[in-house]
Amino acid sequence: MTGMQKQKDQVDVFRRLHSSGCFVMPNPWDAGSARALEQMGFQALATTSSGFAWTLGRADNQATLDEVLNHLRVIAGAVSVPVNADFEGGYAIDPQQVYANVTLAVATGIAGLSIEDSTGDVADPLYEFDLAVERIRAARRAIDDSGTGVVLTGRSEGFVVGRPDIDETIRRLRAYAEAGADCLYAPRIQHMEHAVAIVQAVAPKPVNLLINAPFTTVANAAAVGVRRISVGGTLARCAWGGFLQAAQEIADSGTFSRFEDLPNVDARFQPS
Repeated sequence: MTGMQKQKDQVDVFRRLHSSGCFVMPNPWDAGSARALEQMGFQALATTSSGFAWTLGRADNQATLDEVLNHLRVIAGAVSVPVNADFEGGYAIDPQQVYANVTLAVATGIAGLSIEDSTGDVADPLYEFDLAVERIRAARRAIDDSGTGVVLTGRSEGFVVGRPDIDETIRRLRAYAEAGADCLYAPRIQHMEHAVAIVQAVAPKPVNLLINAPFTTVANAAAVGVRRISVGGTLARCAWGGFLQAAQEIADSGTFSRFEDLPNVDARFQPS
């Protein structure tokens, strides 16, 4: 199967997943974690900007465009299920440069891609409304011009950057939907009434819910109409938690109590 045919098939699968029901799209941070999640039966995966940045020894949002594009090629090439790209803010401010960068991203073999509206500026953390909408519109044009059909997710980051205004979040998500986003996403909301409000506001378009704390379940999210669930960098944080605790015990006390009941990771990747 050619790379283009593989991508087409995965985009078709990804779009069908968004058409009904609710699916969990966990976030691997490298090829090994991606393959392990695929083996567990997850029907789609998503990259995580934070999880990937940590593999480079950097904080979230510190990977370069070229590093991210290579990472997308690695993850999409490692599995046979659709991969959604956490493409942050498109690695650009200007809509035309967002267009150019999205064009590069969809050529990596991904089936979906998200564009967010955070600026990285603590004093002014969200792009001005009209610019934010135009950036989504530019991403839509890039995907359409590519002919790939990649699923575009519009993200509003108010709850991430200290602007937890549900009315403004909904205003932005509605505008992103009208600008061509296929799926809508407001990470870090942790009250199901907010999820319900977003689902109702952008219907019939699907909504992604980030679950990065035990505030709900897949069944509860599905019951209120959430179509897609992701976990961001939280699985990576779980892995880092085990690693850091074990290493700190060695550094502090010279003991190795955490080296018990560990999984046979090698066996997971043995040829069948």
